[in-house]
Amino acid sequence: MARLIEVSHEIEAGMTTYPGLPGPVLSDFLSREASRANYAEGTTFQIGRIEMVANTGTYVDAPFHRLENGMDVAGLPLERLADVEGVVADAERFLSGGNAGAPGNPLERAIGPEAFAGLDLRNRAVLVRTGWSVYFGTPRYADGHPYLSRDAAQALLAAGPALVGIDSLNIDDNRDGTRPVHTMLLTAGIPIVEHLRNLEKLPREGFRFHCVPAPFRGVGSFPVRAYAVLA
Repeated sequence: MARLIEVSHEIEAGMTTYPGLPGPVLSDFLSREASRANYAEGTTFQIGRIEMVANTGTYVDAPFHRLENGMDVAGLPLERLADVEGVVADAERFLSGGNAGAPGNPLERAIGPEAFAGLDLRNRAVLVRTGWSVYFGTPRYADGHPYLSRDAAQALLAAGPALVGIDSLNIDDNRDGTRPVHTMLLTAGIPIVEHLRNLEKLPREGFRFHCVPAPFRGVGSFPVRAYAVLA
C-alpha cells in the first residue's frame, strides 16, 4: 500500500510563520452551546471563524503574489499542484558541512545550481531540502535562513519544473528586497511552496506530491496541506 508523508506544518492560533505577520485568530461564529436552540435535543454543531493572513503555515505562492496582473491562487492549474511526480534536491549537504540544522554551525546560506546537478526536474515538483524546518516556531527560524541564489533560479527556469518548494523561511534571501527567485519563478508561472517540513523522510525520487489550496480568487498565496505519496 502507498505511504503518505505529511510535509506541511500544522496551523494553530497565534502561531508565527513569518516575522512581522500576525498569527491566526480562531473563534466561534456559532458555538455548540448557542447551536442547541437550532436543533433537536442532543444535536449540536460548531462553525468556526478564522482571521489570518494568507501567508500562514505551509503555503503556495501564485504569480499574483509578486505580479499585479499575475494568476491568482484560484487560477493555478491542478496539474502543477496535485499528483505531481516529485524530486528532492538535497541542498543540506552544501550547508554547514551537510548539517544545517546543527546549533552553532556556520552557515553558507545561498544554495546554488549545484544542488540540482544530475536531477531530472522537468515537469516535477522540486522540493529543496535544507534541514532548516527544525527551527520552525523558534526565533532561529528567521535568523540566517538558507535560500536559493539567482543562479539557482536560472537553472530551475531552464529545467522547467512544475513547482518549486523549500523547507525554509523564504525561497529568497529576506535581506534582498528585489526577491529575484520569486520574481523569476512566478513570472514563468511556476508556483512556489514555502515552509515545508519532513523532507528528510522522502526519497530523492519515486513519490508523488500534492499541495492544493482552496481556490480563492484575488489572493496570491494560501495555506496548503502538503503531502507526498510513496509507492
